Amino acid sequence: MNVAGCDVGSLTAKAVILTDRKIVSCSIQRATSRPEDSARNVMEAALAGASMSFEDINYTVATGYGRERIPFINDAVSEISCHGRGALWLMPGIQMIIDIGGQDCKAIKLDRGGRVIKFATNDKCAAGTGRFLEVMAKLLGVSLDDLGTLSAKAKAPLDLAAACTIWAQTEVIHHLNNGMPLEDMAAGINQAMAKRVAMIVNGIGLERNVCITGGVAKNEGVVMYLEKLLGIKLKRPPKVDPQAIGALGAAVLAHERLQGGPL
Repeated sequence: MNVAGCDVGSLTAKAVILTDRKIVSCSIQRATSRPEDSARNVMEAALAGASMSFEDINYTVATGYGRERIPFINDAVSEISCHGRGALWLMPGIQMIIDIGGQDCKAIKLDRGGRVIKFATNDKCAAGTGRFLEVMAKLLGVSLDDLGTLSAKAKAPLDLAAACTIWAQTEVIHHLNNGMPLEDMAAGINQAMAKRVAMIVNGIGLERNVCITGGVAKNEGVVMYLEKLLGIKLKRPPKVDPQAIGALGAAVLAHERLQGGPL
């Protein structure tokens, strides 16, 4: 049995294919301005990786911002539910998910059965999202990967006073012009990001068994500061890129829809 999950977000599109309960292909691509094109492109890449065609897929579930505009799916499910299902499938016992995407940050609490019981999201401001890091990395002239690794070399991290992305840019430019080391500014940016995320997490009540997903989960600096602020060790998803947890959850739900029971 072949099932697929497709997650079309604001900045990236993800697709995961499961065959007989095993991940056989995963693809992540930059999203286009049209969700239907993003979905088709990333699905074609995932299918190619599994040596399959659309006709080989028995059921497809879509999630993400553009889920309602994808023509080749069987069902559409909210990204909150898909992230919960994907994380729990990989890591039984997970109680909370911190998902930091390009345009929003979500904190999701699960019950023992994996059902979402509470969540909070920051989707009205770029602060606390991957977009914030993209803007700051561009200002510093470094890659997103470098922004994460530079933190480890910081001697006097910048204390960003501004929570707003626009004002933070002004502050970073000021320190950049004054010759502050890049590693100190990178550390300050990552720390500011972690503080914003920690506020969202603590707003719904921190759990002890927590995983982090989304593209920002690959930023070592943000993860390090977030762990310090929360006082716990965050778990990373095994077997799949942390950006693809929503797509994985959609694929798991596709299997359940087809079989009529939990995977």
